[in-house]
Amino acid sequence: MCATHGIASNVLTCTDSYGIHRRTFPTEGPLSRFALIKATLGPIMRLMFRPQVEGAENIPGDGPVILAGNHLTFIDSMILPLVCDRQVFFIGKDEYVTGEGLKGRLMAWFFTGVGMIPVDRDGGRGGVAALMTGRRVLEEGRVFGIYPEGTRSPDGRLYRGRTGIARLTLMTGAPVVPFAMIGTDKLQPGGAGLPRPGKVTVRFGEAMEFSRYEGMDRDRYVLRAVTDSVMTEVMRLSGQEYVDMYASKAKAA
Repeated sequence: MCATHGIASNVLTCTDSYGIHRRTFPTEGPLSRFALIKATLGPIMRLMFRPQVEGAENIPGDGPVILAGNHLTFIDSMILPLVCDRQVFFIGKDEYVTGEGLKGRLMAWFFTGVGMIPVDRDGGRGGVAALMTGRRVLEEGRVFGIYPEGTRSPDGRLYRGRTGIARLTLMTGAPVVPFAMIGTDKLQPGGAGLPRPGKVTVRFGEAMEFSRYEGMDRDRYVLRAVTDSVMTEVMRLSGQEYVDMYASKAKAA
């Protein structure tokens, strides 16, 4: 069963027999909505956030790649797609594209245009849907962005990564490029409200590959080792203090 998301989005949604949404992803190119957003909003955001980008050359120019980084605040997902030459696809909450009124339509237009794929992450199938969506993006030779912490940091520290990142790289063979957002939490404390102008840094590390673990994507020890390796690089790039617990648990405490 398939349906479109209305005039705010050109993303086609199909539901398979498992209830997982399957989507055809927007095309890239000089006439794409992504290119239009970058050309119109990119200069405004650069003036507002003055992003300093380091290590962008570490992102391969073609083929599948996973960008894995820290998550400090809401605007991380606005800045990352606009500082990368290639379009970055990433999972986002359904609520970002289902809002009502003009604001809701504009948010849906922006986020689906820059590469957000809305997925209902609540319930038992949410994690499976996100994982399978990421796998499809990578199998099509595209860039998939992920925050291994699973949610925004509650206090600016770096929390334990979830093993979905490891499953993706081992299932697809895609390299992982770690990245760090630095300073975004100072511009939008708590992740709510309008961000204030300021300077942020986006730092990309060298690509990591885990072909030595091929075929071991069901081994929980391997999954944890791969995830921790990625998070160690994110910590090195960001300079954050590391906390060996899940951010969601810290928020619930």
